[in-house]
Amino acid sequence: MSARLATGVWVAAYLARLRMAGMAAYVVAKGDATAGAVVVKIVLPAGRAKAMARSFDLASGARLWRVLAEGEEREVEALLQRERGRDRDLWLIDVEDPAGLALLGEEGFAAD
Repeated sequence: MSARLATGVWVAAYLARLRMAGMAAYVVAKGDATAGAVVVKIVLPAGRAKAMARSFDLASGARLWRVLAEGEEREVEALLQRERGRDRDLWLIDVEDPAGLALLGEEGFAAD
């Protein structure tokens, strides 16, 4: 079993990386610092948003980002608030990125 990076440390590093790239980011809800799940809401142009959640690929063992929701920002936000109501350990991070990448995945910041 490999050591896992604490969520609070990952979030701090991710926010620093976004700042270095000149992107605005906000922690909307702070979850469990050790093992809380993370959802990144990417704020897109024209009132749209995309929520990305970290997941685990059982076949490869890789940590990936998957689209949790996409559409009108208010609808994505409502879904995230329901998720937060079910899981108080969940971290919610908003990132303003018109390109919709938010430094996630292979081209950006790895899941951990």
